[in-house]
Amino acid sequence: MDKSRLSNYFSGIAAKKLSAVEANPEVSNQHELNGVTELKEIFGDKKLEKLPASFFYLDDKDENIRKSDGFLTWYDSRENHPTRSEFRLYYQGKEVSEMFREGDLVIVGKRTDGKLVFIAAKSETTVANQLVWLFDLKGENLETFHFKDIAREGQKLGFATNMILDELGIELETDDSMLEGILAKFGQVFPATKEFSGYARDTLKGIVVQDDPDGALMAWMNHEEKLFRSLEKRIVAERLKAGFGKNGEDVDAFIGFSLSVQNRRKARVGAALENHLEHLFKTLGIRHSRGKVTENKSKPDFIFPSIEDYRTFNFPGDKLTMLGAKSTCKDRWRQVLTEAKRILEKHLLTLEPSISEAQTDEMKDSDLQLVVPRSIHETYNTGQQKWLMTLSEFIKMVQSRDS
Repeated sequence: MDKSRLSNYFSGIAAKKLSAVEANPEVSNQHELNGVTELKEIFGDKKLEKLPASFFYLDDKDENIRKSDGFLTWYDSRENHPTRSEFRLYYQGKEVSEMFREGDLVIVGKRTDGKLVFIAAKSETTVANQLVWLFDLKGENLETFHFKDIAREGQKLGFATNMILDELGIELETDDSMLEGILAKFGQVFPATKEFSGYARDTLKGIVVQDDPDGALMAWMNHEEKLFRSLEKRIVAERLKAGFGKNGEDVDAFIGFSLSVQNRRKARVGAALENHLEHLFKTLGIRHSRGKVTENKSKPDFIFPSIEDYRTFNFPGDKLTMLGAKSTCKDRWRQVLTEAKRILEKHLLTLEPSISEAQTDEMKDSDLQLVVPRSIHETYNTGQQKWLMTLSEFIKMVQSRDS
């Protein structure tokens, strides 16, 4: 089985935009979707009752994200009619379905292990765009259901796609071919992120930064992610075997451990991105300062050409550059606007795909230029791509300012 493709995780999905009668409890209390032909590709033409399903409501604002377990029922509302049939999908995922609104994107999916997912994303958001990209729905008419045979059409996975799957709580398959080397180097503990980032670069051969900075950054990030997941799987498995608390059944201790796993993943990705960028800048001989204090105790991720030049009053402001680095943006991109006040136009590098046009328009209005590795540009629309800056273009700009 090819672990590097979406078909390893989904066999098929059906997607549409919710109508008022399907979503809004003020209009209808039925919580049903019309069972068009596309849904039969997933459920067949026989009645299926109380199928367990995982429900997700996704939004760009973390506080609006909901996840819960629920049920789906697939039935013919006209089963007693002699000639007509009208299948419907009844959904019951209480905490999540209460968030649904007209126009939201909904995806009903079947996993390769047979599990069902019911995903909804707030309309006109980055996360809705990302789901459209992940499942290759761009250009499709989603006023009615559209079916995708993922087993046949599933795209190849990479860092950007994996971020979306992670948001859906889907545990990615690990490649343990290098686990012995990792354990020999670090043992069964999590090493410092900077040390692990260096190990990832050292074990990935054939990368020439000067030829393709964008490709180098993504290759390092992908490789480190694979190595980390393999190590994490081993460490977590051993911890689970040991149990939690005196009798191995301490629920609070288990929940605390689970949260620590999630928090470590998020923090590590951000730190890894900064580590690889710093190494890239050093390799190319680009003068910079990382994480140094400017005004009001703020710490921009990178200042060019140096923090000393920034703090020198008569150093030309148009020769200074600031770069923030965030693996994902969401609403957090605004944080960089208050950093390094001497620099009016901010630059922010992100690995997040398909950021909504509303968000990028707001960035433009705030004098923030988004920097995105070249391979992720294709996830944005044509107008956005013209505005986006690649990492290579950013590097050339910084070099010209320090020449």
